[in-house]
Amino acid sequence: MLSVDVLTLSSLYDLARQPYACDAFSPLSGAPCAVVDARAQPTPSQRERDLVAAWITRQACPVIAIAGPDADEPLLRAFDAIARDEADAQWLLAGVLRAPLAAMTLVQVLRATAAMPAAQALLVESLAYSTLQAGPEFQRWLRDHSPRAPQHTDDGDAVLIERDGAHLQLRLNRPQRRNAISVEMRDRLVEALQLVVADASIEAVTIGGNGACFSIGGDLDEFGSSPDPATAHAVRSQRLPAALLVQCAERVHFHVHSACIGAGVEIPAFGHRVSASRNAFFQLPELRFGLIPGAGGCVSLPRRIGRQRTTYLALSMKKINAATALAWGLVDKLTD
Repeated sequence: MLSVDVLTLSSLYDLARQPYACDAFSPLSGAPCAVVDARAQPTPSQRERDLVAAWITRQACPVIAIAGPDADEPLLRAFDAIARDEADAQWLLAGVLRAPLAAMTLVQVLRATAAMPAAQALLVESLAYSTLQAGPEFQRWLRDHSPRAPQHTDDGDAVLIERDGAHLQLRLNRPQRRNAISVEMRDRLVEALQLVVADASIEAVTIGGNGACFSIGGDLDEFGSSPDPATAHAVRSQRLPAALLVQCAERVHFHVHSACIGAGVEIPAFGHRVSASRNAFFQLPELRFGLIPGAGGCVSLPRRIGRQRTTYLALSMKKINAATALAWGLVDKLTD
């Protein structure tokens, strides 16, 4: 049983006809998400489709449709995410209720950047991420999180770089930290990718990770360590691996294994090709911190798996396995 009122398509059409029907659903109201049962409904007219699509775009919250697995009604493309049934919708709703401001910001960013060039879309993502860093949901997580003292028990550079002729191999090299993307690792990745962008004689780049997994994502012990959100945005504007991958992605192949969490899936999704071991799994947990994907995932994932599946992953915070990632197009090949 869903914990919110579920709209029918007929009631949704009625709302869409009202020019000021945008205030009922938002993080500031008692309904931070709109859920619509789109099963077994009359076929809408084109005018009704257009009205609903425009209404969804204006909403300051996720708009989720419940539809059967074989539904192909064109109207469904306008929704932020598709749930298979009520239980599936409840998973998404739980994510929204955990961080309604972040959930709102996520869908607004994904809607706004869908047709943008990747470089500009990354700026929108960063600005939104910075806004949330100053918000109450992230600040609450920071108060509850006790960072550990940095532990650098691994030898060598955070990213190992090896060149063989026209091929460059990069390996994340903090296995004791499960290759968490620290400032140290981010900066080393940026330096390596700057080389790739500048040197056209590097024809192919392979990026992998040492140790038990590819990467568990951003180093949580460094979250909130920037002086302020505006400065954090300024840093991302100059030191974001994703911005460089956009410039050289056609030469880059990622191979990932085991945990690929947060930035550990957002960054590989920029690659021209992504292979994964059969034990790989993928997850976007950022709503747990009151944030959205901030390592480029609002740009890379929709371009691989579509806006609705990206929203589904982010709101549900569910793990998907390698087989599902392959079926969705998040990875291109599975290896033993």
